[in-house]
This record gives sequence, C-alpha cells and structure tokens, in this order.
Amino acid sequence: MTAPFATLAEFHDVLTGLPGPDDTAAAAARDRDAQLTKPPGALGRLEELAEWYIGWRGDPAARCNSPQILIFAGNHGVTAQGVSAFPAEVTAQMVANFRAGGAAINQLARLAGATLDIHALSLDTPTADFTTGHAMSEADYVAALATGWGAVSPEADLVVTGEMGIGNTTSAAALAAALFGGDAGSWAGRGTGVGDDGLSIKRRVVEAGVSLHGQQGPLGLLQCLGGRELAAMAGAIAGARAHRIPVILDGFICSAAAASLEQAVPGALDHTVAGHLSAEAGHGQILDALGKIPLLQLGMRLGEGSGAALAIQILRGALACHQDMATFAEAGVSDG
Repeated sequence: MTAPFATLAEFHDVLTGLPGPDDTAAAAARDRDAQLTKPPGALGRLEELAEWYIGWRGDPAARCNSPQILIFAGNHGVTAQGVSAFPAEVTAQMVANFRAGGAAINQLARLAGATLDIHALSLDTPTADFTTGHAMSEADYVAALATGWGAVSPEADLVVTGEMGIGNTTSAAALAAALFGGDAGSWAGRGTGVGDDGLSIKRRVVEAGVSLHGQQGPLGLLQCLGGRELAAMAGAIAGARAHRIPVILDGFICSAAAASLEQAVPGALDHTVAGHLSAEAGHGQILDALGKIPLLQLGMRLGEGSGAALAIQILRGALACHQDMATFAEAGVSDG
C-alpha cells in the first residue's frame, strides 16, 4: 500500500482524515451480547473487546482469522554514549534470528497463526545522536513512516506492531518524557539490563534530549528523539486505521511511538488496545495517559511484539464467546 503522503505536514493531514468505526456494526454487537446466555457484563472486558473489534471491522459476524505481526528494526546513534548493555551489532543479529525462526516472537506468531513480517531499516546507518541534533532528517523520517504504512496488508484483520533496536528504550524514554512531561530521568529504565552507571548515563541522555527538542510538536518529537523503527510503527498504526484494521499495541517502545499520534490528533489510537503492561519503567505511565488498560500483565519486557502477540488469544476468546455462544432464545433458557 503506497503511502498517501510525502512530507510530515501531509502525514499530519492524513491522520486527521482517517476513518472511524462502524457504529451500526458496534450497535449490532451490543444487541447480540445482551441476548447471550449469561448475566449482563459477566464476561467483563471480553464483551468490550468484541464490540470494539466488530465496530472497527464493520461486520457483526467478524472473526480474527488473519492477524499480521510487523517487526521493524533500526539502529540508534545515541548508543555511542553507553546507554545499552549490548552493542548495536545485536540489532542485525536479532533480525537474522527473527528470519531464521529462533526468537520468542516466531513462536508466538506461529501459535497465533499470524503472518510475521520483518523490516530492517537502514541498519548500517544509525540515526543521529539526539543530544546533538535531530535523530532523523525529515526525508528519513517520512520514509520510515511510509515503510510502516506500506507494510500493512489490506488482507489482514488485525495488526500487531513490534520492534528491535539496541538503544531504543532510551529513545522511547526521551520521547515519552517530552510528550508527557515530568522528571525526564524517571522515564528511563534498565532496558537491556544496564547497571547503575549505565542507568545514570541513560537518564542524563534523556534529559539532554528533552532539553534540546522539547519545544517540538508531537510528530516533530518523534522525528527528533525517535528512531526509524519507532517511526515505522507509528506509520503502520496509522496505515492500519486507513483500512479499519484494529491494532494491538505492544510494550513501552511501541506505546511511546503510538502516543505521538494520539498527542498530534486526539482519537488517532481509538482503533488500538494495549496488549500488555511491560515491566519497563514508564510503560504504565504512558498507558495511563492514553487511557489504555492492558489486557495482560505478565512482567514481560522483551519487545519484538511479544506481549501483543500473546494478547491475540484474548481477543480471539472474546470473539469466540460473542459469536458462538447461544442466545437465551436459541438455548431455551429464560432470560428473566
């Protein structure tokens, strides 16, 4: 799918014109839920999930049969400051592992029957160090947004966005701090497992990035503080909306990228749910700010779309109950 934008301003305009849910389909889902053989509200959030999904798909009989998991990988110039426990070479090595089928996301994608697509974005050309300038030029930024937009398959009925990139928890922490405020250093966690010295460096780097770029608008912040993989996830989330394809967000890094869309155009994430609460510092703060309640809380902080991929099963459970349970009339049960 070719991206309908060539500049950042055009991307913002596209965001403001993306479609909403089908209210008629959502109403039909609520009506059916009221007739199912259970007390009202007895399935809790599963009922809300089914209505949300059906509304966005515009089909009262919707199922989740063709999920697509998109993993974007990028490298960050800021890693030269010692913010990660691993060298930048690990990004390319993990991409090779994804393609060979050896990562956690491969197993979870297989379990979900999902298509898994891997996109490595200019790994030999890391973004610039955001403490000294913009992480990406506008051209590089728009190209990454367009890569994400174009990666979404129109045939998918659900999209999960994930990432790989040594140093990207630092980028996400700086982005979150600039978007939501507060003590910049408190947004930085241990990421790949940095020690106390590395964490101190990371906090200093986050504070420097916010100090330099904090006056930018939300989409500008993603350009200045983000990475190509963060921008591509944002582009994919927007591209899915263009097809009314629901999205399950992954962890801290994915949510930080997504937040730039919501801050730029309120309601831009209405077609998304939070797959899980990451153990990474700051993720809960982002979800609270976005009004997203995670489906799972398992102490995961792996990234690569893993928590969101696992949450596909929760969504399928919601739809199975909604579509396949008997109504009171069908079962011959009195509804009171």
